[in-house]
Amino acid sequence: MTSDVLKAKLKQFTEQHSEASRIRLHRAISWLVRSEKETNDSDAQIIFLWISFNAAYAKLFGFENTEREQLQKFIEKLVTCDSEKRLQKSLFEQFSGPIRVLIENKFVFEPFWRDLREHDDSGRWITQFEESKKLALRAVMASQTEIVLSIVFDRLYVLRNQLIHGGATWNSKVNRAQVNDAVKILNSLIPILIDLMLDHPDLEFGETLYPVVM
Repeated sequence: MTSDVLKAKLKQFTEQHSEASRIRLHRAISWLVRSEKETNDSDAQIIFLWISFNAAYAKLFGFENTEREQLQKFIEKLVTCDSEKRLQKSLFEQFSGPIRVLIENKFVFEPFWRDLREHDDSGRWITQFEESKKLALRAVMASQTEIVLSIVFDRLYVLRNQLIHGGATWNSKVNRAQVNDAVKILNSLIPILIDLMLDHPDLEFGETLYPVVM
């Protein structure tokens, strides 16, 4: 599903959505449009795709919440209303390819970097890493879409931080595998997530962080 299709659908059903929902969807689709133009720059593409994703789910949250918790609640909502199991099908189709490679890549596993920063040579991250991979495999086999998505986006969030916070070199050879896999995954999942939001105007995602002010 392309951004043009989603844009046309939003225009068709715009009156069914609240103002906050329309703003979210309009912004998310606009950044998806921008990402589609980056056919030769994977770093730029993943950044634009993540902005699109962020535009869809971000809202004001207090100190008792983290962005990851907010992201998790967003995913839970959309999985619940995904009656056609589109997210599950996308994950299953990609699991033997980019998703499995991403999950098995230690460089997008936060405990690996935490132990490295703390000079922890106990190997604790390795145990956590193996458990995470086993959990993902079991969740795929059991069609537990919510768990698989949570693990996938946890990995993607680490990569997102590396790029956004300058923890990686542009077009670096050392991270091409995870960047290219992330682009494939986000290109598949984000249009589905946006389309599910379009199909369910009754879902409440809260006020946007930055409303339109004229």
